[in-house]
Amino acid sequence: MSTPEFVLALREKIGHDPLWLTGVTAVVMRDAAAADPEVLLVRRADNGAWTPVTGIVDPGEHPADAAVREVAEEAGVEAAPVRLALVDVTEPAAYPNGDRVQFVDLAFRLEWRAGEPHPADGENTEARWCAVSRLPPLADDMRVRVEAALGDEERTAFFAGGELVR
Repeated sequence: MSTPEFVLALREKIGHDPLWLTGVTAVVMRDAAAADPEVLLVRRADNGAWTPVTGIVDPGEHPADAAVREVAEEAGVEAAPVRLALVDVTEPAAYPNGDRVQFVDLAFRLEWRAGEPHPADGENTEARWCAVSRLPPLADDMRVRVEAALGDEERTAFFAGGELVR
């Protein structure tokens, strides 16, 4: 996964200490009104997992713009934000080099505008449309993000006291 320059600069100052960062998950839908709409998924190069496109919000960047940017950078697809679907906090993570991180993740539902998915930047080995009825196995946290984005709720879902509030 490509590490943003601002994170590298922070790491020079704080070493491997924990960083609290803002991340986005971009759940891009195609043919949302169809009986079996499709979701854009990528297979991560670092661990082989299927996920929606994810990324880090740059300093001063609006999170919805970050989601759109990440989709273009990682999958070569043009998309437009529809709504904020879920606010979540990830579990703390440690990378093989010792860096520690935790994210507040903002999951957005986006609508496909143009382009066919392909692994555009080396962060992923595959990118494709998957029918909602035939999604590959997803990690629990990714499944929650996709389900929140697929829903028709007007409200943003979030966790409070360990429970998902819709």
